[in-house]
Amino acid sequence: MGGVNIIEKIGSTFIAKIEGFGSFATLLGQTFVATFRPPWRLKQLLIAMEFVGFGSLFIIMLTGFFSGAILAYQCAYAFGLFGAETLTGSTVALALCRELGPVLAAIMVAGRASSGMATVIGTMRVTEQIDAMKTMAVDPIQYLIVPRVWGTFLMMPVLCAVFDFVGIVAAYVVGIGFSNVDFGSFDAMIDSLLNPFDVVGGLIKSAIFGLILSFIGCYKGYYAAGGARGVGEATTDSVVYASVTILILDYFLTMILW
Repeated sequence: MGGVNIIEKIGSTFIAKIEGFGSFATLLGQTFVATFRPPWRLKQLLIAMEFVGFGSLFIIMLTGFFSGAILAYQCAYAFGLFGAETLTGSTVALALCRELGPVLAAIMVAGRASSGMATVIGTMRVTEQIDAMKTMAVDPIQYLIVPRVWGTFLMMPVLCAVFDFVGIVAAYVVGIGFSNVDFGSFDAMIDSLLNPFDVVGGLIKSAIFGLILSFIGCYKGYYAAGGARGVGEATTDSVVYASVTILILDYFLTMILW
């Protein structure tokens, strides 16, 4: 009997995962279709952009500043071991624009915005507000999910650009002010080694990350069940799954873009 129970648990877990993937793909397709179907919720889109963009601005600037500062400090020390401190500025700029900016900005937004989306939509689900919307002939996917997904898609490149800029400024302050890196060399190496597509590629990454993290948050909230506990689990899962997906997707996007 013990062996039968183990097989049954494995089978039920496998079936649940397949069902979850099916519901994820179904909701993704419905969201894509609802994007091009009127009425278009411009007000909800602007609200979502304000929530993701302005609401995340402080944490993005704070994270960007200290990421750039500590990276500049460590690079100046490491390059100083063999007299190549002039590479500090270009190394920090490349790391921020190509990798750290898009990834860290997306993870910060996932922790704040994706979890918020899961909480709001999940609460509406367990309190039957979504069912009430359907009763009033309002498409909850078009009203709740589409504006949040595309609002995040539009705002993530802006937040990534802010992250990159603040990080480079912090690297400038630390590298020149505390690590005695020459100003001319710091600036010249950035100009010579930082390619414009390094910046553009990072912004493309961040936009894709925005789509993923917002949809995961909406998906977890939309299928939340079990009252307050279910909403809490959906919120936690949205952050974990979004963060892991961002890191995995970053590898493949880097291989494609560069």
